[in-house]
Amino acid sequence: MNRKHLSIRTVVAIGIGTAIVFLLKRWVSIPSGVPNTNIDTSYGFLGFAAVLFGPIAGFCMGFLGHALTDFTMYGMPWWSWVISTGFVGLGMGLLHHHLGVDDGMFTTNKMVIYNVWQILINFIAWTLIAPTGDILIYAEPANKVFLQGFVSTITNSLSTGVIGTILLASYAATKLKRGSLRKED
Repeated sequence: MNRKHLSIRTVVAIGIGTAIVFLLKRWVSIPSGVPNTNIDTSYGFLGFAAVLFGPIAGFCMGFLGHALTDFTMYGMPWWSWVISTGFVGLGMGLLHHHLGVDDGMFTTNKMVIYNVWQILINFIAWTLIAPTGDILIYAEPANKVFLQGFVSTITNSLSTGVIGTILLASYAATKLKRGSLRKED
């Protein structure tokens, strides 16, 4: 792949991934009981897709999928949260070359690495970036946005952990493990 350009595979992945994130955010999320905060299944898919296609694709899928969802639901994107979802995709995409799912090697150790990393990324996105953005951009009350951020950290970490781990393990199981073929004599 030429480093100056995105591959066709990555561009197609961004388009399809954005559509899936949008559909999951729009129609497959469960209200959490905290206003404007849901148990959101899209983060499990986003974690999975970002690991497969890398940080640029992950950022684009998260950012565009969330922006489209906000635009169709509320008439305008809520930028602090859109940016945070992009950050989650970017952060999860950094694991692209480290987990070995394309080689069929998603071991228990790598599952732990994935989950520790995703909890850290979700914490930064939802406890730090989104609430701070809400305060700076929209002058929202701190107690409200930090409660939303705390709840989102927990629910998005659970979604990313459970759904993402299942998707990655299932995907890795379909791949031929490196070194598993031997030449016949």
